[in-house]
Amino acid sequence: MRDLREALRRVRAAFEDAGYTVGGVRELLGPVAGGALARDEIVPALRATRGGSALELLTRLFWLQVPVDAAALAAAGLDDRDLFAAGLAEPSGAEVRPLLHAEPLESVSGEGHAGYVVSDLKVRPGSGTVPADDHVVGAGGASANLARLVVHRAVDNVLDLGTGCGVQAVHLHDRLRPGRITATDVNPRALELAAMSFALSGTDGVELLEGSLLEPVRGRRFDLIVSNPPFVVAPSGDRRFTYRESGMPGDDFCRRLVGAAPEMLEDGGYCQLLANWLHVDGVPWEERVGAWTAGCDAWIVQRDVQDPAEYAELWLRDSCEAGTPEYRARYDAWLDHFERQGVTGIGFGWITLRRSDRPSIRIEELRQAVDQPVGAYVEGVLDGFGNAEKFSTGCGSRVRAAAGLVQEQVGPPGAEDPERIVLRQTAGLRRAAGVGTVEAALAGVCDGGLTLDPLLDAIAQLTGMDPGQVRAHAEAVLPELIADGFFETVRPAPAASA
Repeated sequence: MRDLREALRRVRAAFEDAGYTVGGVRELLGPVAGGALARDEIVPALRATRGGSALELLTRLFWLQVPVDAAALAAAGLDDRDLFAAGLAEPSGAEVRPLLHAEPLESVSGEGHAGYVVSDLKVRPGSGTVPADDHVVGAGGASANLARLVVHRAVDNVLDLGTGCGVQAVHLHDRLRPGRITATDVNPRALELAAMSFALSGTDGVELLEGSLLEPVRGRRFDLIVSNPPFVVAPSGDRRFTYRESGMPGDDFCRRLVGAAPEMLEDGGYCQLLANWLHVDGVPWEERVGAWTAGCDAWIVQRDVQDPAEYAELWLRDSCEAGTPEYRARYDAWLDHFERQGVTGIGFGWITLRRSDRPSIRIEELRQAVDQPVGAYVEGVLDGFGNAEKFSTGCGSRVRAAAGLVQEQVGPPGAEDPERIVLRQTAGLRRAAGVGTVEAALAGVCDGGLTLDPLLDAIAQLTGMDPGQVRAHAEAVLPELIADGFFETVRPAPAASA
């Protein structure tokens, strides 16, 4: 094992010397070839990497997964013996061919290099093959979404549940102060490749444990649990790919993980995961998924919904089964399964939990683009939910308008009063809310320096409204606007000592 780590250390140095990073590859390919590659079309990228530089050769070998000339590697200053010793490639006549997919990982901010991840060779559409049952996938859109969701805070004890190739652990390593990351997976091959990812990234000291769900760490507690779990809802008895399907019925894996999280978290600790959930005929999805939570602040966000046919097509394409002789029969089996269960749709989204003595729960649908990374402001989002529940306009309450608000007024040109006033966030979750005169006026004047009482009295005087009605209206609407992040509660500064 030491020899393998040493070989991977030398490979890492060669990768970095060649500029084999996401930024380096992006610049090499350009927008056209890079865009095609994002659609799993490699021909433009092959055309863009014909020059024979070290970066071009590494991109062809480990990202595009095509053999390269051994003499060209040597001429570019790359030692193929280290690639062989690391198990990443093997000789094939006068060529070197890849055994594994090794790709650079961009930092969550998109402004730097995070490390490398090692996975099984990608199975691309039209290849005529489907992934093995224990196939280990590399970095992708889902893993990037989770990494951007994870709270930005220093932590001592992290669990990466269902680590796969180790993407989340590589991202989180720099946030330890110092501390330990535990990575688990039910697939032994995933743990093997994750260990290679950690060695190739210089991510030291990760504890690797085999087992399902939370069994390998039962009785322990963590500051942060992250999981890109096997959330795909597939028919019972259907072919199971370990990386995406748990074998549990319906959305039970995500339900069980959410339900078990409180006992596994330190006070104030976070559990964040991607999830799919079923929309069942006659039962609001918010009600089904909301019943999973207990003992934690919860923010459950639905980003998309697919009907059963769309969902089956998505995952049959994912496993490259479109166009195979079994495609129609498997498609029919998925639809039959959903019909028997009364499934009308499948939701895609994220779940953030924070262990709390007085839990606040928010379940919502967000379809608009939001600022990334969400993890940079997710603590404030959860704090807003709790503050909204405790809010009252009395007792010297202070609020301030959130930074970056803009006001839009809609109405006929020249009209004295607008038909509609909209407050819009220009950052964060980018929500928009139709508001009345009182809220719009407050957004323009409240900076947290004064209590609400004189501000509301001034608004009543300026508008000619009854002061009691103004106060009652503010009491009714401000909690929701605080929960949505348009206003923030402010604690008064402590009195100066005599």
